[in-house]
Amino acid sequence: MNIALIGYGKMGKAIEQLAKSEGHHITGRMTSANRGDWAELEGADVAIEFTNPKSAPDNLLACLERNVPVVTGSTGWYERLDQIKTRFEKENGALVYATNFSIGVNLAMELNRKLAALMNDYPEYKPAISETHHTEKLDSPSGTAITLAEELIEELSSKNRWVNSKSDEAQTLPVVSHREPGVHGTHEITYTSDCDEIKLVHTAKSRDGFAKGALLSAEWVTGKKGVYTIKDVLNLNQRT
Repeated sequence: MNIALIGYGKMGKAIEQLAKSEGHHITGRMTSANRGDWAELEGADVAIEFTNPKSAPDNLLACLERNVPVVTGSTGWYERLDQIKTRFEKENGALVYATNFSIGVNLAMELNRKLAALMNDYPEYKPAISETHHTEKLDSPSGTAITLAEELIEELSSKNRWVNSKSDEAQTLPVVSHREPGVHGTHEITYTSDCDEIKLVHTAKSRDGFAKGALLSAEWVTGKKGVYTIKDVLNLNQRT
């Protein structure tokens, strides 16, 4: 498979290393030095995009205009998600997006939903979410933390909104963000009562998990049309 990389930071380089080890070919690399040089997409079967919230939407549309399927792990741009989805669906493009491509994180998300549904019968347990990432991460809370919060709220009737801070409001879910050097990413869902505490934690050990999920998505979406998430790739939508 021929892959173009849009964004050649730490994630782009991790994806390149894994892709080459699995016999794929990197046909183009878009960096800060050649941003907007769409000749890098020539000959690509698929593009993998990891950049930033400001650049991501235009990068995705550039792939659409050149009929190149694209996988994006950029977050913080979802205020334009409906617009992007409409364009891809109308113009028969192919897009996979996710707040987190780690297979382990997405399994943890499914556990988060199931645990929240169970906790409806036990209102004495108060939920909270915390996330810790490296200091270079631009968005806060993380896209993964937002997904965890929104899916928890869908299942837990006692909560109807989240805030990116501590909160004692009855119907508000607190989501607390921490930024520390050299951290790959930790997400923690906690239910606390006067008697005990339940925790669901996912901790990334390296970028390899994200790279594997992104590459798996690129292999999966090749030849397809439509807008998908990592849940489609992992067949999790059929299990919920």
